[in-house]
Amino acid sequence: MSRVVLPGATIGVLGSGQLGRMFAIAARRMGYRVHTYSPDNDTPTGQVSDVEVQAEYSDLDRVREFARICERCHV
Repeated sequence: MSRVVLPGATIGVLGSGQLGRMFAIAARRMGYRVHTYSPDNDTPTGQVSDVEVQAEYSDLDRVREFARICERCHV
């Protein structure tokens, strides 16, 4: 079963570099909210995101919570 994610939903981005920034800018122009997850703070992607979560990728509890937050935001 496929599901369409409509504008207004939240898209989660793992990573925070320049490519993520370009993606986030395009997504926001299309009407999506963007949350970023990265071990770094004040990142290129985070600067244009609605929410920037700073945590290690190896912190699987935080990664799961990040995914749950993004899922709740577009249901």
